[in-house]
Amino acid sequence: MADITATNKQVLDFNHQLTAQADSFPTLSVLDNTGKIVDDEAFERAELSNEDLINIIKRMILSRQLDIRSTKLAKQGRFGFFAPTAGQEASQMASSYAFNDDDWLMPGYRDIPQIVVKGWPIWKAILWSRGHVLGNVYTTEDDKPVNSWMPQIIIGAQYVEAAGIALGLKKRGKNAVVYAYTGDGGTSQGDFYEGINFAGAYNANAVFFVQNNGYAISTPRALQTAAPHLAAKGWAAGLPSLVVDGNDPIAVYLASKEARAWAANGNGPVLIETITNRLEAHSTAGDDPLRYRTKDDIGEWWKKEPLIRMRKLLQGQGIWNEEQEDDYVKEVNQLIDDQIKIADSVEKQKISNFIKNTLEVPSQAMKEQIAKFESEGK
Repeated sequence: MADITATNKQVLDFNHQLTAQADSFPTLSVLDNTGKIVDDEAFERAELSNEDLINIIKRMILSRQLDIRSTKLAKQGRFGFFAPTAGQEASQMASSYAFNDDDWLMPGYRDIPQIVVKGWPIWKAILWSRGHVLGNVYTTEDDKPVNSWMPQIIIGAQYVEAAGIALGLKKRGKNAVVYAYTGDGGTSQGDFYEGINFAGAYNANAVFFVQNNGYAISTPRALQTAAPHLAAKGWAAGLPSLVVDGNDPIAVYLASKEARAWAANGNGPVLIETITNRLEAHSTAGDDPLRYRTKDDIGEWWKKEPLIRMRKLLQGQGIWNEEQEDDYVKEVNQLIDDQIKIADSVEKQKISNFIKNTLEVPSQAMKEQIAKFESEGK
């Protein structure tokens, strides 16, 4: 009786419940802010060769340069919509390194770099930002399919899409998974819960990422939900859920690798919350982060950004140096220059093109509109 009484008291102790929530999600961490390994066993568990480590930092540098160049192009009016990614290179690029070509990526609008490293040409990403139809053709330069859906503009909608594809992979017995990304603001959307709940109920092959970058546009994460950890929302749907230092590339990769193995083996989906920070504006569409943040806050996060610690780790191991990085930055920028030229050379769409691309079989009214605009050269 005493045990039941004590249990009942604990059940009705609401303060205890709040404390238990806060203490239930320790953060997975392998590197500290200086790039020093703080858990040798976890580092070994990641099974990353020197070549892998170099590939990961190259992905991260590619993402950073895409961010820098895309922002400049947007300011020049040569780029369409762009959501900056600086600060999220570990969360995005180290995680994506754990997946393969057979896996399906379901990105949000901030996840362009993950599609690019799956083989999607940068010139198509530029056209996507401009609203060109060829920007929604997911093939490589040599026309091989890229297993990615278009970046979702609707917040959290990619989670529902991911759940459906993940169930399809499971039913077909595929050794493949779907991996999907959203931000902290995405966890406030109904589609987020519907997606993880469906995937969980059917043990679908999915890995869901919540990039907790601090802000849903201008709303700080603390005002979005009372949940002390966004990973707790995965528990609500019965998913194994964990919190990772999102500026630690090794920890992010390790969590992603093991989550993929779990899901691909038919055990059901996993949710990973990566704690990172959005160092720039929400988008290039007029957002000013200094209206809701301080320079000091942003400056402190810049000191902890993921490229610093990954660079120091590799330099400490003697497999990376400043000259190698400078050479690779030049290589990436030359690639981006070449890809911009390709994008600029693509024939611009006309009004008639937009109508033709709306439906596979145009209605009679649309056919009349197409004929009218084509006769006017539009």
